[in-house]
Amino acid sequence: MYRILSLALLISLSFAAQAKVDVTSVQNPRLGPVLAVKITEDIAPGDYEALLKGLRAHPGKFARKILLLDTIGGSVVEATRMGRLLREYGFDALVPDSGLCQGSCIYLLAAGKQRTVRGPVGLHRPYFPGGDSARDLSTGGDPTRYLRDMGVAPSLAQDIQQIPPHKMRVLSAADLTRYRLN
Repeated sequence: MYRILSLALLISLSFAAQAKVDVTSVQNPRLGPVLAVKITEDIAPGDYEALLKGLRAHPGKFARKILLLDTIGGSVVEATRMGRLLREYGFDALVPDSGLCQGSCIYLLAAGKQRTVRGPVGLHRPYFPGGDSARDLSTGGDPTRYLRDMGVAPSLAQDIQQIPPHKMRVLSAADLTRYRLN
């Protein structure tokens, strides 16, 4: 039995992956040069470095910088680090019709100078076992302060804490407006 549990744990750990962070420069016929960042899958340690590397590989001036989100979240600490970098670079955030933004993805959405939400946005309190810890969150910064710095209603941080990790609250259009996310 112990061998089976060990094997199952090993297999599940091998499937734990970082988010897929794609940084692409495209020429838009109307706008000119556009820098697009697409973040999918689970946000995990190392994604900040992947994002930074991608941004550094595309220097220059862009008519627009767009962040496309389709992620179920992951590490809050990594998401807030990535969010501060995206804000510094001046990205707008978009959750397209075909995308979704759940859990810690909310911190990436909040980083957008302008935010457009077409797909579902879901909230829940972070999972701590095996992931971020309370100590990690304190070294990554206060989520309430982060949201305030991004121009989002600080009450969002308190409301996130009210939703158990195993539940999900999908935000309505009124919620998005109230939190200043759309």
